Amino acid sequence: MHDHHTAESRRHLAEAMPDAQTVETVSQALGQLGDPTRLRIFWLLCHTEECVTDIAQYMCMSSPAVSHHLRLLKTSGLIVSRREGKEMLYRAADTALVDELHRIIERIAEISCPE
Repeated sequence: MHDHHTAESRRHLAEAMPDAQTVETVSQALGQLGDPTRLRIFWLLCHTEECVTDIAQYMCMSSPAVSHHLRLLKTSGLIVSRREGKEMLYRAADTALVDELHRIIERIAEISCPE
């Protein structure tokens, strides 16, 4: 290593560095939200619980296309689903990562939650 920091500051940086699993989780989430359609679906589901048909209408997309995006968002842990009769309903996961990503998206886009 080059000697740009003191041994103590280097030790603090090494101790504070997130572990590989944490970095992988965040990286996966950010990767999923790098797609504009998934970002919009995620934002929508941060505000409401919806079925595939209604999400497809909001997105002006087919239900199979929306289902593909929902599967990716669910796999990355950003959304969850529950069955109600024959319908599957989706919403944002209740995690600190999802809450923070939601806030970041709204700050960057200069939008606010619907009333």
